[in-house]
Amino acid sequence: MNVLILVVDDEPDVTDLFRQQFRRELRAGRFAMVFAHSAVEALEHVAAADGASLILVFSDINMPGMTGLELLPLVRAARPDVPVIMITAYGDAETRERVLAGGAAGLLTKPIDFGVLRAEIDARLAAVATR
Repeated sequence: MNVLILVVDDEPDVTDLFRQQFRRELRAGRFAMVFAHSAVEALEHVAAADGASLILVFSDINMPGMTGLELLPLVRAARPDVPVIMITAYGDAETRERVLAGGAAGLLTKPIDFGVLRAEIDARLAAVATR
């Protein structure tokens, strides 16, 4: 299965963290991950991704330039079929409400619970497999 997950975060160590957490799945070719360090770079990846291959976007909210909340409607407009899950250090009720009202499929708080993240990925992989 040739599927792609996009991770958007301006902190470079997030790339290493995700690669480490999903090294077995990545090595096995279960899915591929691409990393963007800005919202602009993320939009380039969304535009370049093959229609069927991009299955999930994880995006940090607080980034310089364009924030994750500003990125969210742009990704949703370009790829309404792809769920976007926002990630933040501030999981208060107001942030959760804004994220969900903006069309996000969910909100995860830092430090990231990779068990929850795996469950989200597994659910998307299962949905793609049944198409």
